[in-house]
Amino acid sequence: MEVTNLVVLPAVLAFFVLCLYFITKVVRLGKHPNLNLPPGRLGWPIVGETFDFMRTMNEGNVLRFIQERVEKYDARVFKTSMFGDPVVVFCGPAGNKFLFSNENKNVQVWWPSSVRKLLRLSLVNKVGDEAKMVRRLLMSFLNAETLRNYLPKMDSIAQRHIDTYWEGIIGLPLNIPGTRFHRAMKAADVIRNEIEMILKKRKVDLEEKRASPTQDLLSHMLVTSDPNGRFMTEMEIIDNILLLLFAGHDSSRSVLSLVMKYLGQLPQVYEHVLKEQLEISQGKEAGQLLQWEDVQKMKYSWNVASEVMRLSPPVSGAYREAIKDFTYGDYNIPKGWKLHWNTGSSHEDPALFSNPETFDASRFEGAGPTPFSYVPFGGGPRMCLGQEFARLEILVFMHNIVKRFKWDLVIPDEKFKYDPLLEPVKGLAIRLHPSHF
Repeated sequence: MEVTNLVVLPAVLAFFVLCLYFITKVVRLGKHPNLNLPPGRLGWPIVGETFDFMRTMNEGNVLRFIQERVEKYDARVFKTSMFGDPVVVFCGPAGNKFLFSNENKNVQVWWPSSVRKLLRLSLVNKVGDEAKMVRRLLMSFLNAETLRNYLPKMDSIAQRHIDTYWEGIIGLPLNIPGTRFHRAMKAADVIRNEIEMILKKRKVDLEEKRASPTQDLLSHMLVTSDPNGRFMTEMEIIDNILLLLFAGHDSSRSVLSLVMKYLGQLPQVYEHVLKEQLEISQGKEAGQLLQWEDVQKMKYSWNVASEVMRLSPPVSGAYREAIKDFTYGDYNIPKGWKLHWNTGSSHEDPALFSNPETFDASRFEGAGPTPFSYVPFGGGPRMCLGQEFARLEILVFMHNIVKRFKWDLVIPDEKFKYDPLLEPVKGLAIRLHPSHF
């Protein structure tokens, strides 16, 4: 009986806390009876429409959740409730433009508590001037000149990876043991400990002149202060490096999986990419690594990658929070409400992209898509820091892989799901066929 009570009582208490939280939200809404809120429904108590949203994420088709409500309510904006909060979903280029251009005016970035807890003192949890300072510092090592220097090393690593590994094989943020979030927190702590050891050694190396203040981002973060003379703490540096590791690995992994999928399905696109990459290789000496000028010639390959991200964006969207009451269109948006922008409502709009379900890399030739209609990297002050880094990473991978292999998809119609990034449900098994050029 005592063991049962130990299990049941915390669950009952948690349920009542959640009920109280939801009641507080409802009471808060009742204080503004005259507001002209966006149309929509808040769904069930506490959970809102979370399960409907998560179901479409698991199907890899978040757009279905949005389209059903756009058709029922308003093509511009609608309200719902997810993860315990009322949410206003902004649709299309106009919605994207509004949220991206109103950072720190009407809205500010917002992340679920699980992300905030995992990435603690990083840019994710910074707003206003502090966010601008951290972003400026990180961007100083993601600029064109630095990326130009990274490129040969990227190419070398890609070649070595293929030689080593390819040639030979021709939820809820509950930090409770057993949950995914608990495992994520534990893994983050292990990575933090590794980064901390590297950081402490680097500080000694800098003091003893064995390392340069400008040799990499870690050194730069250790020796650079903000305009007020304040240096980042060790934990701020560690958390921001953890953020870069997460953003730089998982999102790129998702895109590269999708590139493999589409090139495996579309042989004519593969052949066109191969032709472009062979032309670049033929202009180089044997063993010479890629240079900046080579990447600038990969126009068709980047158009292909862009079309991949239009049809299957690795991230379905992100969130903001209203920092004051404001109006959008004919509707009132209350302070504290969460705001969601999404890729699908513009990426798959036939008014913006003709035959949107068809793969067509030529969409990105010339001036390209309408502003704010193509947003795989977000936009505004919170646009993805590593957009240009990702571009290099993707193109270096494509250059090396198409020259060495052709491939077939073992499961041609394999499904993808958002978890939280878009990924193949069964791992995207492929059959590799060596090429000889």
